[in-house]
Parts: sequence; structure tokens; C-alpha cells
Amino acid sequence: MTSSELRKAFLDFYVKRHHTAVHSSPVVPANDPTLLFTNAGMVQFKETFLGQETREYSRATSVQRCIRAGGKHNDLENVGYTARHHTFFEMLGNFSFGDYFKKEAIQYAWEFLTQELNLPEEKLWVTVFDEDDETADIWLNEMNVSPERFSRCGAKDNFWSMGDTGPCGPCTEIFFDHGQNVAGGPPGTPDEDGDRYIEIWNLVFMQFDRSADGTLTPLPKPSVDTGMGLERLAAVMQGVHNNYDIDLFQALVKRAAKLTGERDLSNNSLRVISDHIRSCAFTIVDGVMPSNEGRGYVLRRIIRRAIRHGYKLGQTQPFFYALVKTLVEQMGDAYPELKAEQSNVERVLKQEEERFAETLENGMKLLEDQIAQMDGTVIAGDVAFKLYDTYGFPFDLTADVAREKNLTVDEAGFTFAMEAQRERARSASNFGAATAVRIQFEGETQFIGYASDEAEAKVLGLFVDGKSVQSVTEGSEAIVLLGRTPFYAESGGQAGDSGSLTEGMNSFHVNDTQKQGKLFLHVGVVSAGTMTVDQVITAKINSADRRACERNHSATHLLHAALRSVLGTHVGQKGSQVTADRLRFDFSHFEPISDEQLRQVERLVNQNVMGNAAVGMNEMDIESARSKGAMALFGEKYGDVVRVIDMGDFSVELCGGTHVNSAGDIGPFRIVSENGIASGVRRIEAITGDAAWDAIYAEEDSLAFVAETIKADKNQVETKITQVMGDYKALEKELKQLQSKLAASQGDDIANQVVKFGDINVLAAKMEGADSTVLRDTMDSLKDKLDPAIIVLSAVDGDKVSIVAGVSKSLTKQYKAGELVNYVALQVGGKGGGRPDLAQAGGNNPSQLAEALASVQSWVESK
Repeated sequence: MTSSELRKAFLDFYVKRHHTAVHSSPVVPANDPTLLFTNAGMVQFKETFLGQETREYSRATSVQRCIRAGGKHNDLENVGYTARHHTFFEMLGNFSFGDYFKKEAIQYAWEFLTQELNLPEEKLWVTVFDEDDETADIWLNEMNVSPERFSRCGAKDNFWSMGDTGPCGPCTEIFFDHGQNVAGGPPGTPDEDGDRYIEIWNLVFMQFDRSADGTLTPLPKPSVDTGMGLERLAAVMQGVHNNYDIDLFQALVKRAAKLTGERDLSNNSLRVISDHIRSCAFTIVDGVMPSNEGRGYVLRRIIRRAIRHGYKLGQTQPFFYALVKTLVEQMGDAYPELKAEQSNVERVLKQEEERFAETLENGMKLLEDQIAQMDGTVIAGDVAFKLYDTYGFPFDLTADVAREKNLTVDEAGFTFAMEAQRERARSASNFGAATAVRIQFEGETQFIGYASDEAEAKVLGLFVDGKSVQSVTEGSEAIVLLGRTPFYAESGGQAGDSGSLTEGMNSFHVNDTQKQGKLFLHVGVVSAGTMTVDQVITAKINSADRRACERNHSATHLLHAALRSVLGTHVGQKGSQVTADRLRFDFSHFEPISDEQLRQVERLVNQNVMGNAAVGMNEMDIESARSKGAMALFGEKYGDVVRVIDMGDFSVELCGGTHVNSAGDIGPFRIVSENGIASGVRRIEAITGDAAWDAIYAEEDSLAFVAETIKADKNQVETKITQVMGDYKALEKELKQLQSKLAASQGDDIANQVVKFGDINVLAAKMEGADSTVLRDTMDSLKDKLDPAIIVLSAVDGDKVSIVAGVSKSLTKQYKAGELVNYVALQVGGKGGGRPDLAQAGGNNPSQLAEALASVQSWVESK
């Protein structure tokens, strides 16, 4: 059976048994920062198993695309070296949510394998959890599995849990025996690590709820979660022992071989490439772009590993992207989203290949040189870091090369060098006096700025140039520490507040507010009197600037949601900056956004502003936030309690910044610019509130000026401009015709200035009122008229000189128009060149033109 036939057979089998077929969820888990990628079929049903959501069905079946290439579940380094490890695989699964349990799950599985697929029972081996007598009884006494093909295993192999606490339970696994000619023993024996017995199906029985102290409490609705790797099952059904020999992989391997010129289809590099194209393509389909962080970095690592294996086979040109077509042919029917995104996937991969190819060769040369100079078997950590920092080599790529040469890499040394660089980067990120020095102070600042713009507070400390002082006087620059503050410290892209700290006639102007640990640093200057430690002051922010910041910050949330709605869910925030003047939002996207798309985004934001939804600001635990649908940035660290900002159902995000009370407070939203700032990263700048109104008024003033200039009503400007431009083009055309006629008449006149040099007609002349087009047209006419001829024509416009030189083709062996035009141009402060028979030049010294033209005859004579 082909892989496609197996997918269909599995789903059909369970649909006939009243299961709902559910399409694969994306490889990027929805709003789940606990997972890097979807790594099992149950991930999309996680909330259902936890009882946090209900579905309209209690039985489900799916073929789930999974990735194990980062985080806890990472098979990347084994790909290409083993028969069954993949970064991407498909998981066949059937699920019961409080419906059937152990007996039915086992009956279905055994029936599918032995009756639907006709696998011989004597080739199957079953394991159960050693304490699960109920499951053992079903297998041995109801299914009549032979005790000789049955074993009990410990919790490590046959007890599954969702985490340290929560749903868990025993599992039973079914293995396929590949035969005596393959090394290895049955599961549960000392030789179980061999390849003879291969697990093909795991049936998990979620039976208990584990508490923090380890107590197991029976669940009110026990459930079933099963998983069977399609690739392993296909290998069994197609009679091969290696997953890379199944039909789906062979098509990719053969295509990779053709693209790289490799003839040995068992080459490990071909297997790596054929595996990696699957994970890369589906990751891009599901919205991840190559980058230097989070999932995007994992994607970049996999792409570069594939490119390196192509390089190893001698392919130095982009090739990886060309495998997408073959992948679509193999999997496009099962996953229509892959077929729909084919061109996008190819574009992203090709762009990444071209980018990395520029540095791969140099990086490999550096690595090979270092290896050649080594005395031992360990590549130094600083070498691995240099490859990463200079050439973009992920650590595991260096480790991959080392492994092929029986070497290892000093990972601890690499980590040390990485941390040292991060510390340097932190030190270089200087946001003013607050971060230029580190404040040594025990204590913390209570932030009350969500609810208040003003508060009384006690001065805890004063610092000048990083040194603690007891008082500062008028004109002194300093940092003030307060016990509590309404000032928001720069964070999450939102600018720090400005404002004042006052007590009687004493005043301190706060230019900026920064954060250091739990301390808020008020950076500024004493504007009057004196500031002293223990002084009780009134802290008051610049409310107008804060309100403007809040409008822009809330607008970034709406903008993020609008971009995902218009462009696709691959859009993810890559950075932002929010000030009182404007907002800047960086996001992942692979191409410039059209004017029409920008208009849609802007309109969608404004529609939600006009909807005036109340802005919810709630603190809750991270699980509750995820269930609410809050978007979290992968790679961000969130505590047990998070702050969720929602604007109706349109935008729900985790955010610690300050925001408007209602979406309508944002006012009009206008996009100012959109451009690319890095590979796969775009930037939008926009304005809101008064700034947006000012922009609208400025545009209206410009329109009024244009209307007045062209003597038209503002509502008829487009029509009038079209008419004016039509008249302009007609006049321009008429002018060119008159210039051509003038040139023709001048041509006849200047032809009389010809000087004979033997049989050759030599002409060097200046034309009045001509441009470069007229010069060329006249040149063509005179060359025909005076053949054989050497001609230089020139014209002056202000301080600009235009020159055209022409030589009859019969003379170009001896006289070159390019040399001639350059000879003349150098004398008038310019240069030029062109073909042997026609060349152009320019200059900026018209006072020397007459002398330069007079020298043409001397040039001809010198040749």
C-alpha cells in the first residue's frame, strides 16, 4: 500500500466506527508557548482532554503533521543516520473523549492491523504497563494474543503523562517484528535497542489525574489517545526496513539526487535533504518565516543543514526549493494548504538559500582549516561560536560536520562565548544615563501608573554618574529612585514616561523612565531648588504624552490583528516602538504589501476603533490566558500570572504596557510608511489621534493648493489634472516634432562645415536647442548623408554639455567612436563611451567646448 492509500484506509476505518475525521492542525500550536511545535496527534485536542473545552463529537480520528526538531522533542541530529528518525512525520491517531476505553481501543487497533491491513499476528508483539492487569487481561484472554509475543514494561516505557501533574495513565504498545535477520530482541529485554522489533502503535489510556504529591485519582471520564507513525507503518506494508525506502521518501530522494548529481540513492545526505524539505515546507505553510529567534531560528537551522548536505554533494547553487514541487505531488492531495502555498514556500526557501550560499563556502573553509590544525578530537567552542556569529552556522550544523569526521564540539565553550556576546550587546544597548551605569541599590519601586497619573512618593535614592549622593541641586543631571511611581518605565516597546517630581519650590524634570530589575529609574535634571533623599515629593507624569502613547500602543494591538487577518496567520510581531508621536511595528512577512492590502489593514483598524470595544485589562494565570485565545510571543518568558489586554474578540494579547480605556479613544489611525528592514521582516509606521488629524488636514491643504493652482474645484482635481497632463503631453510631442524639424534644418546647415581628410568627411559642430535625442537623430541622418564620415555633435543646456560621436562602420577598425567621444568629453570636464560606431558623453564646462570641437580634426589625423 502506498502512503496515500494508508492515510485513507486508516481514516475510513475509524469513520466507519463513528469517529469524526478531523483535519491536521498546523505544526505551530495555537497560542501555546509551552510547545515549540506540534509533536503528537493529541495536541489539537489538549483542551478537550483537560476538560477546558467540549466538542460536538466524542470520537475523533486524524492524520496529524508533527515536527520534532527543537525543545524537549528534538530528533534533528539523528536524521540521516538512523532508519526511522525524522524532523517531520505524520501521526495516525484515534481518540475517545470519555466514550470508549481500553477494550474497544485495543479491539479497533488489532482489527485494523490484522484484518484491514492483513498483517500476520505472529509478526506483532504487544507490551503493557507492568501494573495494568486490566489491559493485560484484554490482550491475553479476550484478544488471545500469544503470551510468547507479550511483555510487561515499567513506567518509563508504558506510562504516559501530559506533565508532572494532570491527566496520565498506562499505555500499551504494538511492535512489528522485522525478522531474525535483523539484530535486536523483544521490548523489555536487554537487546531491545536493536532494530528487529519496531514500535508502530501506542495506545494511551488517560485514566488518572496526578496531583502534586503524586497521588493518582481516577478521572470521571477516562479517555483514549493513540498514535501510529505513518512512515513506520508504510515501511512495514511496503516490505522495507528503512523509512527512507518507502514510496513517499523515494520520490524526494530521487529528485534530490537529480538536483545534486548524486548517484547513490542510499547516501545519507540525500535522506537528510528529503526529510528536511518536509519540515521546512510545512513550517512555512503554517506561518513561520526564517529568522534568528524561536521557531524561525529552528526553521533556519533545518534549511541551512539541508543546504550544507547539498554542498557536501557538490551542489553550490540553490536547489532545495526545487524539491517543493515533488513534495506537493506526493502530499498536496492530503494537505491542500501545501498545494495552495507552493509558490510562497518556494520563494521563501530560494531566498534563504541565496542568502546562506554567499557565506557557506567561506564558513566551511574556516571549519576545515581549523579541523586540519587540530591536535585532538574536540573542536574549540570559540571556533563554533565564530562560525555562528560570522557565518550564521547554527551550533548543530558544526556538530553535524564534526560527527561525520568522528569529532566532537566543545558545547560549554560555545555557550560561554555566546553569553559573553549577549552581555556585550546588553552593555552596548545604551538608553541614556539609566543604562549607561548600573545602580547599586537594595529595594524596589511599586508601579501604580495603570490607575493614576499622579502620586505622593518618597525619594529612596539619588545617583549622579552612577554614584549614590544625598542631595542634588539646580542644574544637576541625576537619577531618582522612588518607593512608588506613576511613571511607566520603558518596556515592551513603549517609551518611558516623562514628567515632574515636585515639593514646594523644588522641582525635578523627568526626561525618561527606565527599569533596572524591580527599580524604576527616573532620569532627568533638577530644574529648581534641591532634591534630597527621604524627601516626599509629588510625582506627576506628562499626561498628554502618556495618553498619546496609550493610543499608539493600543493601535499596535489592532494593527497586529489586522495584518494577520489581511495577510495571513504567518504574520507575527518581531518588534515595536511606541512613543507619543507615532508607532512602529515590525512583523514577519515575505514580500512588500500592496497599496490595496495596506488600505484594507488601515480600514480594518479604523473599523475596530469605531466599534469602540472596551479595552479589557485582566491579570490571570497563563493557562487561562491561553484558553482565552491570548497571543503570546514565542521565546518570551511569562510568569505564572500574566496581564491580558483584549479589545473585543478582534485582539487578545499578553502585554504589560498602558492602554486606552476604549478602542474609540485611539481616534483616527493612519499608516505613514511600509518597508522591509530584513529578510522576511517588514515595518509599518503609523500615527493616531491628533497626529493623524494633523496629517489629514495637511493632505487637505495640499489638495486645496493643487486645486487653486490648476483652477479647479477640489472634487474635480483628478479630472482637471488628467486634462492638464494630456495637454502637457500633446505640447511635449509637438515640441519634439519642432525640435526634430529644427535639427533637420540645422543638419543641412552644419553639413556645410565638413572638412575632408582624404576620402573621409570629418564634422564637429554645436547644435542650438538640441537634447540628446535630437543629437542622435541628427547623427543618424548625417552618417548616412556623409558616409564615410567621422562626426561629433554637441549641445549646451546651462552648464551641461551633451556630446554624441559617430563613425561610419566601414571606418571602425581604425577609428573608434568611444575613444573619440571620450577625447572630446575630457576637455569639457566629463567622460563617456559606447560602441565603435556610436558613443555618448557629457561634461560640465561649456566654455571649453569650441576648443574641444576644433581638436577633433587633430585626433583624426593622429590615427
